Amino acid sequence: MSDSDAADDSVPSRLGRFLFGSALVALAVRNLTNLEGRVAYADAKGVPAANSLVPAASGLLLGGGIGIGLWRLPKLSAGSVIAFFAGVTPVMHDFWNVDSESRGEELTSFLQNLALLGAAVAFFKRAREN
Repeated sequence: MSDSDAADDSVPSRLGRFLFGSALVALAVRNLTNLEGRVAYADAKGVPAANSLVPAASGLLLGGGIGIGLWRLPKLSAGSVIAFFAGVTPVMHDFWNVDSESRGEELTSFLQNLALLGAAVAFFKRAREN
């Protein structure tokens, strides 16, 4: 992005892209560095083929976070993040299906993911306008 692009309203704020993208990359790296634990948790939630789906989903998050942060292939990048949160959130944070002891933690994770999904939708909309 050149200096003249900094004032371009069609490209989301550099700081906003950096904060959102780097947080997604950090989440993906945490998933990938604790893959065994993440796969076990997904298995416990009944995710089919968790050994394949967990790294694939983490890859969507990683690629999407990098792409949004750098504003490269922004529709694909935001779409990847949307796919991640739309697929993962209701399965992994199903607060309505857990005991009362776990409900608060799962609800918090569900709502956090919902907020991140909303931001990804906003980035996708902005990318479509370009």
